Parts: sequence; structure tokens; C-alpha cells
Amino acid sequence: MAPTTTPDHRPSDAAAPAARDAPVPGFYAVVPAGGAGTRLWPLSRSRAPKFLLDLTGTGRSLLQATVDRLTPLAGTDGVLLVTGGHHVAAARTQLPELPEGSILAEPSPRDSMAAIGLAAAVLARRHGDVVLGSFAADQVIAGRDAFEAAVREGVEAARAGYVVTIGIAASRPSTAFGYVHSGAPLGLDGAPSALHVRGFTEKPDAATAQRYLATGEYRWNAGIFLARTSVLLGHLAEQRPELHAGLLEVAAAWDTPERDRVLADVWPGLEKIAIDHAVAEPVAAVGGVAVVPGNFGWDDVGDFNSLAALLPAADDAGSKVLGDAGKVVRKDSAGSVVVPASGRVVTVLGLDDVVVVDTPDALLVTTRARAQQVKGMVDAVRERGLDELL
Repeated sequence: MAPTTTPDHRPSDAAAPAARDAPVPGFYAVVPAGGAGTRLWPLSRSRAPKFLLDLTGTGRSLLQATVDRLTPLAGTDGVLLVTGGHHVAAARTQLPELPEGSILAEPSPRDSMAAIGLAAAVLARRHGDVVLGSFAADQVIAGRDAFEAAVREGVEAARAGYVVTIGIAASRPSTAFGYVHSGAPLGLDGAPSALHVRGFTEKPDAATAQRYLATGEYRWNAGIFLARTSVLLGHLAEQRPELHAGLLEVAAAWDTPERDRVLADVWPGLEKIAIDHAVAEPVAAVGGVAVVPGNFGWDDVGDFNSLAALLPAADDAGSKVLGDAGKVVRKDSAGSVVVPASGRVVTVLGLDDVVVVDTPDALLVTTRARAQQVKGMVDAVRERGLDELL
């Protein structure tokens, strides 16, 4: 069947709506797990990126927490992880419940469109025209009922032929996130809160972000996308035909003995581009994207300042500790964020709103106000030739 690339308001016969507490029939959850989380260095490294870490003190890594909240929607057999080959062993250790074929190993990072497109193409070959949802492995989400409700609506809108995103209610005019501009309702019975998307905006300046929030028409873009495999691949064929052809070639060999050879031949030449730029933005311009409001807590744990908001207060001065609080001693210090990951005692005297991250081989000291700039420190360390610290 030719890929469907335009919204279709006719009822889908692919799967009936799921019961409230049952997995969604015909739905697969794709979890792209990549990146080194450089703004959380030296805690997050290329060999131990943030999605493999327990950053909230729950005893579960961000990856495990992501799969935990997706399993009720897709079932254990319906979760597909896409990650780098050097992270497969750690992922298998953390997620022993995933079947063997549910982890797709990328030879090298080619950004989100290649990762999600590969998953879509493999799912299409294995299961036909199903709905997939892409959920980053390194986000923290609070409010399970609201999250599941949004995803279920998103699946219904995706079945109607839309590329669907979930827009997060903005709690402040942040310049660190992209925004989704919503329009009129879709008018779908199964997705009553779904809206047309007018467009996407990358990280705006503070004044623009403030203006966006005042209109009530903008939400944060969390990078969550849902679509039928035929719709996503159809749009990709139109927008990026060479990338589409390469991914189909890889997917055709994926479950065969030819996988490694084809990956070696094709993967390095694939275009490196985000799904936002490859599909979401151009398709939104012609009316093919919808947004479901997500009224749940969301954070991408982008730096140590945002991490602080997720941790309980360690004292009356608002300080936060990730790890053993008994290894941290503070005096005349308020609002500090301390990570005692080396095992030794960390002391902070007379400094407010500082970040101290102590690991066995590297120490970071900065301020919460400069937390977004830690990536620049990673670049400086790399320029010094200290790649073993990255």
C-alpha cells in the first residue's frame, strides 16, 4: 500500500481504541537514546550519558523510567529502543525485560530523524502500517494519568493521518525550549483536545517567549512525535528522499544476516538532521501536523539548574544534593547544588547558588546562573586534549 501522507478523518480500521488501562492496540513506543548530556558534565559522559543515570534519586535511570511509563501504553513487546552500539550492553543490563529484537543499535549518531526513521522502517517491515510514538530517553515526566491520556489522544490523531506532537504547558517564558504554535481544533472524536499546528519556533528571545505565553496559543515543544509508519515514511520520502531510501535499505537488511554489511555501507552516508527540521516543520506548513496539549509535569533535565528543581531540598536554605547527603557539609551557603560522586566529603562555605560536582577524575565548580554554559567547559576540556574525561 502506498504511504498515506495527508490527514484522513475517516475511522481507522487498523485498531480499535484501547480500554483506559490496557495497552493501545497497534501502537509502538520508540525510545531514541543518544547524546552525552554535555551540560551535565562531569556527571554525564559519552560512555555514561545522562539517560543511563539515576538523576532524580528514585533508584531508576532516566531510561528505565521512560520505559516504565511507556510499557502500560505499548506493552513490553511494543517498546523499541534505538541507541548507540557502545550503549547496548548497559541498556540490556538496565532493561532485561526487553526482547532481543527490541534494541536497534546505531553504528554512529546521525541525529533524531535517522534514529526514528530507522525504527519506523523496521516496524513497517515487521508489523505493517502501525502507529509509532517517539519519546526521548532523558526526560522526566510527572503525572502518569495525564501523560497516558495525552498519548492515547495522540495515537487517535495519528491514525487519522496526522504527524502529532504533544505540547507542554509552559510554566515560564523559557528561552531554552522550542515552541509549538497551535490553531483550530481537529474535530476528532477520539482526540477531542487535539489542535492543528500552525508552526514551530526554535528557542526565542525572552521578549518573544513572553509574548508567546500571553497569547495562550504556544506550548513547549517536548520533541514527542506520533505518526503512522506509512505517514512518517511517506513524508520523509517527499522531504528527504535520499535519507528515506537509505533507511529503507537498512531496514530491509535489519533482520537478516546482511545487517552489518549494509549498515557499514549505508549508515555513514545518511544525512544528519533532526526530525523537527526534516518532517515536522515542513509538514506543519501544509497543515499535516497536530498537537495534543500535555498537562503533565515535564523536564528535559538540560543542566544542573533544572536538575535542582527535581531534587528535594537538603536543608532549610534550599540546597540540593544528588547522592549521599552525609558527604556534603554546608555553612552560610544557600541554594547550592552538590553532587558528591567521588565518595569524599564536599564542603561549601559562604557561597550561594553554586554548583559543585565532584567525581573521581574531574571537579566542576560553577554557579546555577551559568549552568547552561557547562557545554562550553566540555569544549574547553576537549581542546586541551583531555578526551578521556569526556
